[in-house]
Amino acid sequence: MAITTVSSFVFDGLRRQLKADLLQLSKETKRGIEATPAQKEQILDLFQKLERLNPTRKPLQSPLINADWSLEYSTSDSIIGKGDFPRIGPIVQTIDTTSLRAENSEVVSYYGIPVPRKVTAELAPQNDQLTNVQFKRFSVGPIGFQAPAQFKGFLDITYLDDDLRLTRGDKGNIFVLTRM
Repeated sequence: MAITTVSSFVFDGLRRQLKADLLQLSKETKRGIEATPAQKEQILDLFQKLERLNPTRKPLQSPLINADWSLEYSTSDSIIGKGDFPRIGPIVQTIDTTSLRAENSEVVSYYGIPVPRKVTAELAPQNDQLTNVQFKRFSVGPIGFQAPAQFKGFLDITYLDDDLRLTRGDKGNIFVLTRM
């Protein structure tokens, strides 16, 4: 067996274990809503270790990026709904680099009434893993409105494989997403 085959096997096993641990902790913390400081630290450590084992060198050029992704964990309190109206079901991010569009969608419980919300955005890739994001339109139930021009940010795709994506945002937040 060649050295590269052995090291590839070792990295694949390590990657699988890190992913399993990260997803288990994400589930235990309810997307980060109930994460203790120790759990946040542990998740960040797993996140960083996986980033170093990223099997996709040019995530924004990979067809793997174009999918519906379910948010499993984030440090962004506003996105996960910490201290806000609860999210029902998945928080979904759809990315399409061929049309340079993205959409975030969720269902929020407003006093027991489920209301769908979404935001659409345009993507402007800056390199093989970082894209600027310009939010375009917000919708709450049947009501939609244009996003103010200053509503923008970026996504830095630091890890991508067949079923997991790790992303860093412009406000220092991290995001763990799984393919739907």
